[in-house]
Formats: sequence, structure tokens, C-alpha cells
Amino acid sequence: MAATFVRWFRCARGRVLRGSLGRRMTTATLSEIARTFLIEMQACVRAVDFERARPLFAEDVIAFGTFAAVVVGRDGLEREQWRNIWPAIGDFTFRLDELHCLGTLEALCVVVPWDSTGRRADGETFSRPGRATLLLVPRNKRWVAAHSHFSLAPARTS
Repeated sequence: MAATFVRWFRCARGRVLRGSLGRRMTTATLSEIARTFLIEMQACVRAVDFERARPLFAEDVIAFGTFAAVVVGRDGLEREQWRNIWPAIGDFTFRLDELHCLGTLEALCVVVPWDSTGRRADGETFSRPGRATLLLVPRNKRWVAAHSHFSLAPARTS
């Protein structure tokens, strides 16, 4: 019995690759898919627009974040993560120049750091850097996150 292997490719400029189903793609294509998703999500977070963000995530998404433990489903992600964090932060920005992705046209893993500004109860602001990993999959002719993990960057000690 022959084994079937799914090939994973790192995003880099200009190379032409074949996915697990033999589809032609370029690593630039994978990067563009990731960038398009991240730019739209960034706009949703900045605008605190939950409704606009919902179609970016699979209905059965599995996720955890800076506030929520493991949640299953888009409704839970919105309720337990987004609604607790997005209104309390500002300047949310993915560092797209540090984007890493690997995958095929069937599944794409995106790893990217981000920055935001937190606000304390007294109004004081503070830097809030973090990192994200997302698993994007094509569904109904669009890319959606089937998994997301957002976490704060580890504190650095001197």
C-alpha cells in the first residue's frame, strides 16, 4: 500500500511548487493568501467589528487566546476572546514583514508576531506585543481560520 504524503512549503519569493494534489502554486501565492487574511483581520480588530470578523473564521474553529482557554466554535471565540480583548486594546498591527507560512493550497499555517497597545483601568497605556498561529483552510471559495492561537510575547527579563 502506497503512503500519501502532504508536502509543506515555506513561503519564499518566486519558487514554483506543487501541492499535495499536484496543483501548481508559488510560495508568493501562499504569502498573499496569508497577507490578505491578516490585513482584513487587523482591520476588524482595530474597528472592534465582530460581525465583519466572523466570516474570517470557520464556524467550527478551535482556538485559544490571550484571554480565552480553549474554545470551540466561532460564537465561543467571539464571546470568550474577542469581546474581552478588542475593546480594551488599540493600534493592533500584524508585523507582516516577519510573516512565516507553510502549507499547500489545501491548508496553510500562518505564524506572525503582532503589536497592540493595552489600556489599564486608570487610562494608562502599555505595550502589548504578541504572536499568532493560524491554520487557514479553503471553504466555500474563501480562506477561513480553522484554528487560531493568539498569545502575548514572553516577558523578557534582564
